[in-house]
Amino acid sequence: MQAEEYNRRGKELVDYITQYLGSIRERRVIPDVKPGYMRELLPDTAPAESEDWESIFNDIEKVIMPGVVHWQSPHMHAYYPSLTSWPSMLGDMLADAINCVGFTWASSPACTELEMNVMDWLCKALGLPSFFLHHHSDSRGGGILQSTVSESTLVALLAARKDKILQLRAELDQDVDDSVLNSRLVAYASDQAHSSVEKAGLISLVKIRFLPTDEQLSLRGDTLKQAIQEDRMRGLVPFMLCATLGTTGVCAFDKLSELGPVCGEEGLWLHVDAAYAGSAYFCPELRWSLDGIEFAHSFVFNPSKWMMVHFDCTAFWVKDKYKLQQTFSVDPVYLRHENSQAATDFMHWQIPLSRRFRSLKLWFVMRSFGLKNLQAHIRHGIEMAKLLESQIRSDPNFEVPAERHLGLVVFCLKTGNASTQELLRRLTRSGTMYLIPADIHTKRIIRFTVTSQYTTADDILRDWGIISKMASNLVAEMQLLDNAVQPKIGEDEVIGAEENQDPNSDTRSEETEDAAFRLDKAQVELWIDKSWNRSRRPMRSLSCNSEPLPYNCIGPLSGYDFDTRPCPKDAAVALSTPPTSGSGPLFKITEMPSNLLGKQNLKKLTKFYSVPSFCNQWVQCGRHQLCCPIKVSQTAQKHMSSTCRRTNCMSSSPIANTAPPPTTLETATATKLL
Repeated sequence: MQAEEYNRRGKELVDYITQYLGSIRERRVIPDVKPGYMRELLPDTAPAESEDWESIFNDIEKVIMPGVVHWQSPHMHAYYPSLTSWPSMLGDMLADAINCVGFTWASSPACTELEMNVMDWLCKALGLPSFFLHHHSDSRGGGILQSTVSESTLVALLAARKDKILQLRAELDQDVDDSVLNSRLVAYASDQAHSSVEKAGLISLVKIRFLPTDEQLSLRGDTLKQAIQEDRMRGLVPFMLCATLGTTGVCAFDKLSELGPVCGEEGLWLHVDAAYAGSAYFCPELRWSLDGIEFAHSFVFNPSKWMMVHFDCTAFWVKDKYKLQQTFSVDPVYLRHENSQAATDFMHWQIPLSRRFRSLKLWFVMRSFGLKNLQAHIRHGIEMAKLLESQIRSDPNFEVPAERHLGLVVFCLKTGNASTQELLRRLTRSGTMYLIPADIHTKRIIRFTVTSQYTTADDILRDWGIISKMASNLVAEMQLLDNAVQPKIGEDEVIGAEENQDPNSDTRSEETEDAAFRLDKAQVELWIDKSWNRSRRPMRSLSCNSEPLPYNCIGPLSGYDFDTRPCPKDAAVALSTPPTSGSGPLFKITEMPSNLLGKQNLKKLTKFYSVPSFCNQWVQCGRHQLCCPIKVSQTAQKHMSSTCRRTNCMSSSPIANTAPPPTTLETATATKLL
């Protein structure tokens, strides 16, 4: 393709995109395809010769569109919005043509400079603290565009971890490897936090403790303070809280005004995740949940959700940019330039080296819409959600189990979880709209998010009409089913002999079974049943599958005597067993009820001890604090022994040996960490 054809084909594609988005209401929201559908539509190998554009263009409708979920549809209500807009698409068109790789200021000065200025615009427009600004006399911070909130959460956790480890190292008289200090760290989030928080813990080998929320599904300051005290008693080092403003399930808000002061008093890094709700802060009347933001060390939200800047575009601010740079800085000679000291190089603020020119589309959107139109867009979405809420509350079949916030409404049938799940299955199969489930404790709910900027009151009433009608039919079917299985008063005793049974009983039985099958088939047909029935553990990461034991239940990190420390009430009472052989702390593993540790957890624990590279052999060999007690069988002993032999931490017959006594350094380290 040459420039002349590109110009012509580009106009054709723009026309196609305009037609697609203009008629998107007419398309089925959810594709009716099965995994692997595209395999039959494509050849096994790439073409050896070039194909004409007409053939490629025709395959868009034939191959691509049948498998597309139409996220821009006004009837797309699953998840949170993922919106685009005309100026946003134009911004990426230009960025794709420039195609710079802006890892340093010198690699493309405009890429860095525009990003810094637009991030300051955005910071001021949302009412965030001035310490997040690049261009402010009292600020050490600034903002950067990351790819996702998940990545930003990991970046914040790694920066907070590095900062805490440096603090601990400064307090110790002797050198201690970072892996030893890392094993003591614990971070916090609410039990409503996004799964990306858990993933960040898995990647960083940091324990993440998920704390219970109040009746409004909000994390409170007293809960955090109690958890910090408990973990300090266990010998852990609290270092970070990830607070959520607008949780995924019901758009709940953690209480920043209480959590912020606790983090300040206890020396915790406060990271604020406002992925969806952040766009709402364009409107001053919606900033009530920002009370306490002055305590934040980092803040993140997604313009790619509600702000009509298409994916990927995540705005991430940090209070102290030098804490990011000390975490991610590398300085090979080929990346240095003559302005390295004076300029901002965003490669030191993120995990990857390369970065896209994301700020162009954000710049185009903010200038094309202006703050007043962005505010109007947010307020319109909220009004549409209020309209839906009023319809739900007027229907006797439904309830709204959680307060509506912003553009998200959650609801369920009063008849229980099974009927709510079946209603969702029928709505999903119809293809008329896309909804997903969530749980409030033991109650199954359906989430309905107003997403599209083009959503009208007619769209909301159309979708509600479908939901209400399907629900009425379902409730009627369930009532018939209940009546069919209810025994009749005064009915004669059932004759046990098969030949004497009522000939109509088989028909009634078949009808009952058919109705039950229709209600229950979601349990085997629809992905949501398998994906949404998993409960969360209160603390988890690769290095910790449950809450850690008190020190008098298992051997501590070093030889320091922790037996006098209190044992929390929630810890299980260990049953002492005589050592298998030897007398070292390696064998102080006590028996617990079998239901606390299955084969899978034992496998994970064993795997953990063979993966990380620790500087001290005794950490690898088992004197590092285990996360829960186990009864070590001979098979497990052989497995752990072989693991340690592979890492040269044990002799060929470890069970017969006594664990080495703690060194002075080990004892001093454990004492000072507390």
